[in-house]
Amino acid sequence: MKNSNSTSAEENRWHLQAEEPPIDTVQKSKGPLYISLGLVAALVGSYFLVPGVQEFFKEAWEVLTSDNEARIQAWVGQFGWLGPLVIIIAMVLQMFLLVIPTPLLMVVSVLAFGPVWGTLIILAAVFCASSIGYMIGAYLGPPVVGKLLGKKGQRTVEGFIDDYGFWAILVTRLAPFLSNDAISFVAGMLRMGYWRFIGATLLGITPLAILIAWLGQENDRLKSGLIWVSVISFIGFVGYVWWDRRRKKRISNRINPSH
Repeated sequence: MKNSNSTSAEENRWHLQAEEPPIDTVQKSKGPLYISLGLVAALVGSYFLVPGVQEFFKEAWEVLTSDNEARIQAWVGQFGWLGPLVIIIAMVLQMFLLVIPTPLLMVVSVLAFGPVWGTLIILAAVFCASSIGYMIGAYLGPPVVGKLLGKKGQRTVEGFIDDYGFWAILVTRLAPFLSNDAISFVAGMLRMGYWRFIGATLLGITPLAILIAWLGQENDRLKSGLIWVSVISFIGFVGYVWWDRRRKKRISNRINPSH
């Protein structure tokens, strides 16, 4: 008989796969995937093929990591109403190039647009980037996800989602130094229900976005705040894993008293 952990993993995998949309629905909804892939290919291709784009990102990195609030606001402000779109595109692009880390983009959004609009732009950017990552995983599957994450990374995240599902997504979004992109690709690959995935994503990222909006005006306080959030979310998750394993062990002992 399989142990309780492997049984639980199989049950979770079955639950995730049971939510897979019908084939007809998948085929009818490939339009957004093609649009997303076209956008990503154009952005990544332009980064490597167009010198002006590389210069743009070098300038962006220099400005956005300068800790100079006035300079950051002026740089983002030059794009006018396209400023939020620049943040969203950068959030999508960093999934593949890691040009600018996600937490830094979140801080930039708050500094450039204020706590309220900055937070809303963060949520929109994470929604778009997570949805694109999910679609890539769902439609292109293990071969592409394996190349993006590496086989070992793919298996690690896959086991994480198999075991903890919704909570794996939520905790990953809440902790600023965990890989948000890997969880999106693998959740799509496992065909976790999209609305369940995006709901966990937004529930996890919203407290972090609000915290950044609150602390974003003071750099030192922001850094310490992000560290505390990471530590607390990690401790909370470890506590949940410990409780979950004890629960599974009790259930297994009831089913198999001799063990």
